[in-house]
Amino acid sequence: MRVMISGGGTGGGVYPALAVVEALKARQPDTVFLWVGGKRGPERDLVEREGIAFEAVPGGPIAGVGARALISLPRIAAGTLRALGLVRRFRPDVLLMTGGWVTIPATLACWLSGVPVVILMPDLEPGGTIRVLSRVAARVAVVAPESARFFRPGQAIETGYPVRPALLRAAGYDVLGQPLGEAAATRERARKRFGLAEGMLTLLVSGGSTGARSINRALTTSLERILACEGDGPGCQIIHISGRLDQEWVQRRADELPPELAARYHPVAYLHTDDMALALAAADLVVSRAGASTLGEFPLFGLPAILVPYPHAWRYQKTNAEYLVSRRAALRLDDDRLEEDLAPLVCGLLKDGDRRERMAASCRALRRPDAAARVAEVLAGPVQAASTESRGKGT
Repeated sequence: MRVMISGGGTGGGVYPALAVVEALKARQPDTVFLWVGGKRGPERDLVEREGIAFEAVPGGPIAGVGARALISLPRIAAGTLRALGLVRRFRPDVLLMTGGWVTIPATLACWLSGVPVVILMPDLEPGGTIRVLSRVAARVAVVAPESARFFRPGQAIETGYPVRPALLRAAGYDVLGQPLGEAAATRERARKRFGLAEGMLTLLVSGGSTGARSINRALTTSLERILACEGDGPGCQIIHISGRLDQEWVQRRADELPPELAARYHPVAYLHTDDMALALAAADLVVSRAGASTLGEFPLFGLPAILVPYPHAWRYQKTNAEYLVSRRAALRLDDDRLEEDLAPLVCGLLKDGDRRERMAASCRALRRPDAAARVAEVLAGPVQAASTESRGKGT
């Protein structure tokens, strides 16, 4: 099978598609891939690091009017012409796209060329690009059944959120979501990696790869109070992923702590996948934004969460957070209430082990370790249908 993939702009559309790539390789080792993305996004480095061929095409957002639209339309046209050439040369059997305006040229090119289009929607609600391009898609793989209402009847298929293979292995699953019998990431390994104390509750705070300044400020303002929270033992310990932009001043704040508290506060700028897996395995509670990955990664590790949706973007993070809240797997904390409410919420959950365990159980119930394998099956459907139709025309 020859699979063209289009996604990028942020890591949110790249990582789940890479998980599907690994599932496809496990199912069909001779599968060939070509990734079509933007010229300036992070996708090229992420994709080429995995040994996948990458081609960049111009493009632009379809939303907006006036000067913005005048700039975008010629770029989309040029990108579509470039993508048409790539389709002719690569001859894909199917396109997998994950949304964002960088996917417009490849999607239009495949549609015009008669190549089936399958959308993988990482979030619970479609953005503008997916809303428009779903009209030309054969199937849409969605995280939860609630998302089916945005698409025509029978078009959406629930698969779950495809989690990165390294995190699957860390939680004890192979790339197809089958149990391995033993998790690669254990609390003992996490304690050694981060210097954590045994028998003490661990809070993980993360704002994503670039950090979240409002979360960083609220946490550092309340550090002494949160570190002194009595959970199942005296106080707690914190792994804080600050992002590179705030690393310097967060470290200065850490240096101001008394030695007995500083020993329990572990700020880092960024964690690569293996270390992130250890942090997730170590945590008893997490505070984070509500990006798409929370829908897959927190359930995989059964992590109760306090979710802080990013307020300066489209509503998808609020929708993601509300979904986990409605399933009693998380609490939502609005960004403008962080400094007032973060410490009381964290301390309240650290002190209430029964509530944390109920939230963890609810989170685990949403676990879909075989999501990438399910998306791989969805991709195979239109390919098989096209093959059957082709054979029928040949008889």
